[in-house]
Amino acid sequence: MVFFCFLVDQRRKVRSSKPAAGICSRCGGCASVADMETATRLCYLLTVHRVTWRAIICTFCGAMLKSYRHYRLY
Repeated sequence: MVFFCFLVDQRRKVRSSKPAAGICSRCGGCASVADMETATRLCYLLTVHRVTWRAIICTFCGAMLKSYRHYRLY
């Protein structure tokens, strides 16, 4: 029996954010530090992989200025 499973989508969601010092290099808008979450789904069924990370994003244009892993203990 052959069973095919494929990547359906990968969604990024901002869980929380707070203002940060600095400005965007692209548009000159304010920057904020955001806790992001990426969820990967396979075969329209279930979320297989979930990663939490932190990024510095522009509040005006939405550009990601810097991203880095953020390990949180639950």
